[in-house]
Amino acid sequence: MTSEDPFLMEKNNLNNKSGGGKQAFLSENTLTAVVNHGGLGGGRGGADACDDDGLTNGVAGVHMMREIPSDAAFQTNGGATGPGGANDTDENAGWESKTQFMLSVVGYSVGLGNIWRFPYLCQKNGGGAFLIPFLIMVILEGAPLLLIELGIGQRLRQGSLGTWNMIHPSIGGIGIASTIVAFLVGLYYNVIITWCFFYLFNSFRSVLPWANCPEEMINGTSIIVPECEKSSETAYFWYRQALDISPSIEETGGIKWWMLLCLLLAWVVVYFIIMRGVKSAGKTVYFTALFPYFVLTIFFFRGVTLKGAKAGVLHMYTPKMEKLLDLATWMDAATQVFYSFGLAFGSLIAFGSYNKPRNNCVKDVIFITCTNAATAMYASIVIFSVLGFKATAIHDRCIDHNKHQMHLENSTLYPSVEAINETAYDQFIHARFPKEDYNGTNYKDCDLEKELNSAAAGTGLAFVVFTQAIVELPASPFWSIIFFLMLLALGLGSQIGTMEGVVNTVFESPYFSHIRKEILTAVVCFISFLGGLIFVTGAGEYWVSLFDGYASTTGLVIIALLETVSVMYIYGHERFSSDLEYMTGYRPGLYWQVCWRFIGPAMLVLLLVGSFYEKIRTSPQYEAWNAEMGDTHLLPFPGWTMGVALFLIILGVLPILIVWLMNVFNILGPSGRPRSASTTMRRIDTSASTRPMMDDFEVRLDDQPWFKRWFSR
Repeated sequence: MTSEDPFLMEKNNLNNKSGGGKQAFLSENTLTAVVNHGGLGGGRGGADACDDDGLTNGVAGVHMMREIPSDAAFQTNGGATGPGGANDTDENAGWESKTQFMLSVVGYSVGLGNIWRFPYLCQKNGGGAFLIPFLIMVILEGAPLLLIELGIGQRLRQGSLGTWNMIHPSIGGIGIASTIVAFLVGLYYNVIITWCFFYLFNSFRSVLPWANCPEEMINGTSIIVPECEKSSETAYFWYRQALDISPSIEETGGIKWWMLLCLLLAWVVVYFIIMRGVKSAGKTVYFTALFPYFVLTIFFFRGVTLKGAKAGVLHMYTPKMEKLLDLATWMDAATQVFYSFGLAFGSLIAFGSYNKPRNNCVKDVIFITCTNAATAMYASIVIFSVLGFKATAIHDRCIDHNKHQMHLENSTLYPSVEAINETAYDQFIHARFPKEDYNGTNYKDCDLEKELNSAAAGTGLAFVVFTQAIVELPASPFWSIIFFLMLLALGLGSQIGTMEGVVNTVFESPYFSHIRKEILTAVVCFISFLGGLIFVTGAGEYWVSLFDGYASTTGLVIIALLETVSVMYIYGHERFSSDLEYMTGYRPGLYWQVCWRFIGPAMLVLLLVGSFYEKIRTSPQYEAWNAEMGDTHLLPFPGWTMGVALFLIILGVLPILIVWLMNVFNILGPSGRPRSASTTMRRIDTSASTRPMMDDFEVRLDDQPWFKRWFSR
């Protein structure tokens, strides 16, 4: 079944109305506008109300839309799509293959969160029971929103900025807002890649530097550094030697030169990958998307053979069904799905715009959705099999310590440590410590469950907990090298997609479209490098926490909500369904319609409300390192940093309001709305229900003075 292009059908209908003896009204090279009665012909003075471009100044005037590139235009352009449509250069060439596109999206959406966030959420929210709300959210939230972004990008052949301007000038701010949020996220996300580079370079040693505590000389005596002795080898290396962290966010601590060099390297790598768009980035995805699965598989087969692996996996996936009654569990599932798909950054729209017009994006969405969810669960098994081994090793050393103490206290009853079997040990511990109070004794509390529960999320899992597990493995430098190479690949895959969305939007702007993309990308990366300097100071990790908590969370949910509402109720769900039918040959069924129009927006509203409630209910705090304790402790964010947080939230959503107001009051450029470089302008029907309210008539624009001035050069 091959569907006819709905836009070509509309064009043919209008051509038939123009009369047999007249020139076809909508030819391929004729610019046409469909305006309502408040436009050129009436309302607010009719033609007299036009500005110097010949467009009406009324809010109810021309609703502009670019011509949707046809299959013929796509073929004529040699397969080039993306921003610029049929006028694209090599800088905006389409994907070289379907595989390249799929790997790019998978590499972008499957990121660090699948490795260090999802396993922690499983453990926190009921183990295997968490998979129920997670999969429900994937089906009802993730897949439908993913199809909206990929589908609208593929159909309109535009990046984030152009897409929303084409749908309606009043919502053009969505593209700007998503670009700003993506830029802010890119600033601190590349710092995580910086940390991975630092750990990777330090892995090329025969003995890992975080395997032992360093020593210092005091009065001619070598002693272990007290800060390390109070904490752990891996925690000391992370907080003191890698970050050289400050006591609080208010103490900058200066720029750390070793991290500065790694940050510079990270941005140089990102630049060379994205400097020519998909033409350069597309080749990199074969590494960034596939290598993590290769490493995960190596860790999987090694992990499941380790002692304690079974205990780790069972600990994570043992279901605690009572957690399903906790609203926080469902909120965590919805949040994880939303961010793991990389929605609302504008990158998925840009990726879709490089596809062929008849690409089956529905099948792509199903594949990407299944891959994302399966990767998260697969990575969880790998992570907790290794963490189970680490916990078991620590537990065994604890028991050996207690057995040695038993031998010292009663060498007659226990002539050697090896002579103390498990039964004798359990009987002694239960008799000696019935209340499990080990204070004031030389014995330790050896609790395997406690060790398994000590798993952390985010940087704590990657740079403290998992590095400690790596130390326990034979040939630990090898495992450290491939682990941090995997994190680099995952981080770069997501960062490439994020920054590609930023550069694409900037390149779409008429102010910068004449600049070579390599130069424009270099400027963006250099500005980002300067903006990231605050993250390589002594307080850098605290600033990463602030940006991660406020620069993206609220703004992205608002943007995703407006994207969904715009496509469903402004662009029109009927039109979008027709577009998908044209592109795939099948019309979306009831599941997609209900999720797009009702369930998806409702979930986003709940996420938004929950986010605001959580911020109001709890006092904003961050984990600061206390050198004297050798541990982290919670500190409240100072008031001025909350001002910065509020600024970040407002910065991410303010363009939406500004562009809407500028369009309402007709101050958005000389014509009162964004101009398009395309050859066709068209009002977009919102939906079947609003069609009767828009009784249109047609106007030839190629006779208008503004058309001759701008398009007859």
